[in-house]
Amino acid sequence: MSETKHMNHIHVKIENNKQYMHDRVGFGTSFDTGYREIEIDGTPLAIYYLNGLVADDIIVQLLKKLVSIEHYGKKKRDVWELVEEHLVNHQITTVDTMDEAVDQILSGLIAIFIDGSNQSFIIDVRSYPGRTPEEPDTERVIRGARDGFTENIVENTALIRRRIRDERLRNEMLRVGERSKTDTCICYIQDVTNEDLLQETKKNIRKIDIDGVTMADKTVEEFLSENKWNPYPLVRYTERPDVAADHLLDGHILLMVDTSPSIIILPTTFFDHLEHAEEFRQTPAVGTFIRWIRMLAVLASLYLLPFWFLLAMNEELLPSNLSYIGPKESGEVPLFVQILSAYIGVEFLRMAAVHTPTPLATAMGLIAAVLIGEIAVDVGLFHPEVILYVAISTIGNYVTPSYELGVANKLVLIFFLIATALFGVVGFITSITLHVIYLASLKSIRTPYLWPVIPFNFMAIMYVILRIPAPYSEERPSVIHPKNMYKE
Repeated sequence: MSETKHMNHIHVKIENNKQYMHDRVGFGTSFDTGYREIEIDGTPLAIYYLNGLVADDIIVQLLKKLVSIEHYGKKKRDVWELVEEHLVNHQITTVDTMDEAVDQILSGLIAIFIDGSNQSFIIDVRSYPGRTPEEPDTERVIRGARDGFTENIVENTALIRRRIRDERLRNEMLRVGERSKTDTCICYIQDVTNEDLLQETKKNIRKIDIDGVTMADKTVEEFLSENKWNPYPLVRYTERPDVAADHLLDGHILLMVDTSPSIIILPTTFFDHLEHAEEFRQTPAVGTFIRWIRMLAVLASLYLLPFWFLLAMNEELLPSNLSYIGPKESGEVPLFVQILSAYIGVEFLRMAAVHTPTPLATAMGLIAAVLIGEIAVDVGLFHPEVILYVAISTIGNYVTPSYELGVANKLVLIFFLIATALFGVVGFITSITLHVIYLASLKSIRTPYLWPVIPFNFMAIMYVILRIPAPYSEERPSVIHPKNMYKE
């Protein structure tokens, strides 16, 4: 999968370095590579950069500064020292291998080679293309900040710095991918984040062996997850800087992958995926009410449809005052097939909405609701109650704050339906029990997924059930707090 990288030291003869750049990197072949060669007192200098990642005016100013260098006095000075004195950029380093120089050039930096020197100047003037920060579509709030993370990792770290101006905030950069060399930033607060958790995260990232992470954060997440086929998200994604900063203060770690507007928060529990920024933008009473409604919707998205299906198949379970539940006539299509078809049909509509241009999305929704739904009921393909409970389950799924959790719950719902159809009451109860046991067995970097329910922590459960006022939340319990042990 990966190539063995050889450490090629920078040659003192600039022609050898020029040949290396031409053969290995494609300077002179690729149209987006930039190269200029000038002389200072008869000594050749070579400047390498990428056109798309460095602004033209910066290159022009750099060339003007270099060509204007003159010797002062009769004593001849070393060209390396002259260039070092006249470079006015604020971030300048040196490297002594061609591999390091090439990596920096491909990351958007400028490399200057000087004939007779076995080192190269690296100037950080990168200017990545991207969009301006805007509110993410999936995490909108009525009150609150309207900025969001972008595909530019430098901007993303600045958005965090603006909210946490702590000298102990750290942003460590690693590169992932043998060919892509994608910048990956580990963000944490030094005296808050558990050191064992931090070291294990770094170790797991350094062990990633892949050609490239073109799908950015999702590829990194799959390497960090121990159970590759687990449907439930063991990390949380967010595009809101305020949400990310709040998790930093709780001791979490942020992973920022360049070219992705989503930030990975780890480790996370099941209940972390049920929180939404809107709860903290309202009064504690209103925030608590919103949280209860959201939890009720998530429970409905999981259990309401299979529970109704169980009652519809076993009318003897219904008390007399609820005898109206369930279809009174058996149609041509079995009830299980109706539910499954309707549920898959909703997924068709969801995927179609993702790929439908915005001006046509409303028209598509009207066609789906009026034509498909009404006609399917009229011709007897679906019972009206099937449409009703599938719709409630779908709405509850959309209320789930975490998109990844919502998709996982859809798979589990289908498992509940199949178990109920095959084994009735026993299948329904057994499937729910297995689901809870499975969630309890999951861990996100050794953190119990169902904490604080399993293991039990009363104070932490209060923070899950209630939106505690800020003055009372100074000692917010956390499973990854430095005071807690982080051992297997």
